[in-house]
Amino acid sequence: MDVGLKRELEEKVRAGERLTREDGIALYESDDLAWLGGLAHEVRTRKNGDVVHFNVNRHLNMTNVCTASCAYCSFQRKPGEKDAYTMRIEEAVKLAKSMESENLTELHIVNGLHPNLPWRYYPRSLRELKAALPNVSLKAFTATEIHHFETISGLSASEILDELIDAGLESLTGGGAEIFDWEVRQHIVDHRTHWEDWSRIHRLAHEKGLKTPCTMLYGHIEEPRHRVDHVLRLRELQDETNGFQVFIPLRYQHDFVDMKDGKVRNRLQARTQMATGAEALKTFAVSRLLFDNVPHVKVFWVMHGVQTAQLALQHGADDMDGSVVEYKITHDADNYGTPNKLTREDLLDLIRDAGFQPVERNTRYEVIREYDGPDPSRRESPQPMRV
Repeated sequence: MDVGLKRELEEKVRAGERLTREDGIALYESDDLAWLGGLAHEVRTRKNGDVVHFNVNRHLNMTNVCTASCAYCSFQRKPGEKDAYTMRIEEAVKLAKSMESENLTELHIVNGLHPNLPWRYYPRSLRELKAALPNVSLKAFTATEIHHFETISGLSASEILDELIDAGLESLTGGGAEIFDWEVRQHIVDHRTHWEDWSRIHRLAHEKGLKTPCTMLYGHIEEPRHRVDHVLRLRELQDETNGFQVFIPLRYQHDFVDMKDGKVRNRLQARTQMATGAEALKTFAVSRLLFDNVPHVKVFWVMHGVQTAQLALQHGADDMDGSVVEYKITHDADNYGTPNKLTREDLLDLIRDAGFQPVERNTRYEVIREYDGPDPSRRESPQPMRV
């Protein structure tokens, strides 16, 4: 990058001036990752200090039966396939209760778009889960699922959200976003929820007082300009609603596990390579610099691997997703032994080892507990990069 442009971008960031589309593309074109990371770290430190947030959560997928066959997805199964499953509500409650240990604070629920389950299954499942786990926040359903519920129920998204909120819903999930630009989206998505409906549903959720996450699936067939466009669409919606709490870049995954049944459901992997660690860190840094109106950026360690997740904390991220035990949407993030489970103690160690103070939060980003940071008396104890 030209020295003058680099200085100009630094001045804009430090003055709190909003970056443009052209600025975002220029940042992606820079090969100076240390500079990018340092600039993003200045922003994250200004917003969140030396804190890394985390929560103790579990993921619950009540069915993997799905009408869609998205090109990147290994999770979906068709009715009648050998490992297709749909839980009875009683089964889902029993499984959720078994996850209650370790002072669980959040249940994260995402499902396939089941062609035959009735609409009433979904609010009833939330009511019974909330009755069984009254102190656990229910973060449930993508905008794609809400759109699907409109089709099977005949109700509007507004009516659906009202009923789900009454049943215990505290937040939507951020999924279904992938990449919004149609140039890419038409090749990777096999459902009918695109930017117009995704944004409509999150706007409605924000109007009803819900705070939600937003996501981006990167590292497949998209180009940096598509990532910039994606973030700027979300930034504009955030200007309008102020309802997004956190932005979560999700690294696209190859199918390492599910091919064991002889079917490679991920139709992109024959012509794609997963993003490298350096590309992941650049994506976190540029996203943090562009997304000036969202308070948090989260690194989902399951999809990035533990070491890259720790480095992301020095490249703009201030949240490390929780103590997931099993994540079925993707499995081994790097095919080199990324664990299925991190306990609270594991997360505390990883955050301290990266040089930050761990802070446990709930779904609404309210502080539950602040923990001690790295021991400053130890020479080998890492410290945050100072700005």
